[in-house]
Amino acid sequence: MRPFDYRPPTDPFLSVIHRDEHILVLDKPSGLLTVAGKHADLADCLEARAQQQYPGARIVHRLDKDTSGIIVLGLTAPAHAHLGLQFEKRKTRKIYIARVWGEIGEESGQINKPIMTDWPNRPKQHIDYERGREAITDWRVLAREQGITRVELKPLTGRSHQLRVHMLDLGYPILGDNLYAHTDALAAAPCLQLHAQTLFVTHPVTGSACHFESPCPF
Repeated sequence: MRPFDYRPPTDPFLSVIHRDEHILVLDKPSGLLTVAGKHADLADCLEARAQQQYPGARIVHRLDKDTSGIIVLGLTAPAHAHLGLQFEKRKTRKIYIARVWGEIGEESGQINKPIMTDWPNRPKQHIDYERGREAITDWRVLAREQGITRVELKPLTGRSHQLRVHMLDLGYPILGDNLYAHTDALAAAPCLQLHAQTLFVTHPVTGSACHFESPCPF
């Protein structure tokens, strides 16, 4: 595992995909925390940056520090609550892109394996059939690249590190993953090759279906 040397990217300081009176949609870079850590040197985060420009902004869901891509925030209390309920009730849809170590033979599949915290090795998670919480991921091969596979991942649940743990369990760790990748897979990319590309939500005020995209950076 690489040491936790927190040097979040600052250019751009904040990448806005959409904003209206009720919601703010941002493109989070890899290496930036979604919310502040416990220590002062971990204060810089997506939420804090958003609040500097949009004081009412509040995080609804999170991405891991090293995962890039789409995040939606509420700009009012009612909008925040409405969005939070959508995530809780699994009314949103998310699509991720990843590059993994190895060439997957099958074209698609579903992983249904429960996940829980690996307490002796926190923050790592692991598969646990007795005590884990339900975790389901649909996957589909997009391309094979000489020993590496580009995949589309659709999490049907929202467990911590779900996609990283599921792909590892399938035998194909995500490139650049400093928690779960073996030495070769870790060295194959400068950062975690996992990107939240697409988000579908219902607008908390208009009720319209919203679809946001963030181009994959790798």
